[in-house]
Amino acid sequence: MESNNLNKSESKYYNTACLMDEALILLLEKKEYSFITVKEICEKAGVNRSTFYLHYETIDDLLAESIEYVGKKIQKKFSDKVIDKQIIKNSKLEDLLLITPNYLIPYLEFLKENKEIYKIAYSQPNVLKEQYIINHLYKNIFEPILDRFFVPKKEQKYMMSFYLSGLSAVMIEWIKNGCKEELQTIVDVLLKCLNLGDMSCLKGVKS
Repeated sequence: MESNNLNKSESKYYNTACLMDEALILLLEKKEYSFITVKEICEKAGVNRSTFYLHYETIDDLLAESIEYVGKKIQKKFSDKVIDKQIIKNSKLEDLLLITPNYLIPYLEFLKENKEIYKIAYSQPNVLKEQYIINHLYKNIFEPILDRFFVPKKEQKYMMSFYLSGLSAVMIEWIKNGCKEELQTIVDVLLKCLNLGDMSCLKGVKS
């Protein structure tokens, strides 16, 4: 019985947190973050101020949680739909590209859909604990491809640090600009900057 009560309590806490996360995200679509108040968040979420302060000390705390909330949505959304690790595993080495439009477009669409919260996130790096999109690309695409080329793990982290910094910089610039450019324009820019994701530099590595 005690365990059931605990689960109910945890579920209620989670549901309330989700309501406030979503309330903040909706408010960000209409006004600047610095002008959003606790009162507005509570009204939008349908909770009272005491509930807000039970969960958070400041709106910045809610912002950090909301960014994490959005980040986890991408993990759920793209867990099986965008990436087929079996294809990466079975493809010929010459067919493996780190970056392709098939990978990029769904991620860029997600960024555009959530541009307001990501704009705030990138302007306040202290609340951006994880770059979920970049991390998700790394774990599900880049790392498996590098493994296929037998690139040592100790080298992968340095190669990807360089590679992903450029990828992230383009995405951040696009978000700062309000995602005004077409998705295909950003895809083309990334492909040019990253040399079409060409893995030919690894051809000398054991295959």
